[in-house]
Amino acid sequence: MIEIRFHGRGGQGAVTSAEILAQAAIEEGEYATAFPSFGSERRGAPVLAFTRIDKEQIKLRTGIYQPDIVVVLDPTLIESHNVAEGLKKNGLVVINTKKPPEFWKEEIGVNRVCTVKATVIAMQELGVPITNIIMLGALLKAEPLVRPEMIEKRIRERFPHIAEKEVRAFDRAINESRVIQ
Repeated sequence: MIEIRFHGRGGQGAVTSAEILAQAAIEEGEYATAFPSFGSERRGAPVLAFTRIDKEQIKLRTGIYQPDIVVVLDPTLIESHNVAEGLKKNGLVVINTKKPPEFWKEEIGVNRVCTVKATVIAMQELGVPITNIIMLGALLKAEPLVRPEMIEKRIRERFPHIAEKEVRAFDRAINESRVIQ
């Protein structure tokens, strides 16, 4: 089983990312679940979202405390939260940041890091700093959990009015992400 924990803020789309990834995995024949965890429901408040993917039926309905992968939509959360808490040995951290992965490898103390300038891409392609779909592109570059076409299909279904912009941003993330393993 692959367990992914998304760290974001309300309004950034962490919950949507978790759902889209799970839907794409299901469409590829895997079992998957996605669910959020948040306190006060307000824009800007810290939010956790979770995705599990497995070849067998998933019966767990708990939060993810020992993830294989952590996705950080807002790098300011790293200052106030230990985003790598419980990360499995050889786990992957995917971060929205202008800083290189080598910096975060030392800062967080993990070996596998993927970075992408998601906010920059979002502003250029979408005109708003919503990075969730871009972060899925970075995630898939570092760890190909599903085929990119499956995410693109979900994007077109979920966001028909801005699908081409979102797909362009997603593709840029795949191409522009930096990974160290």
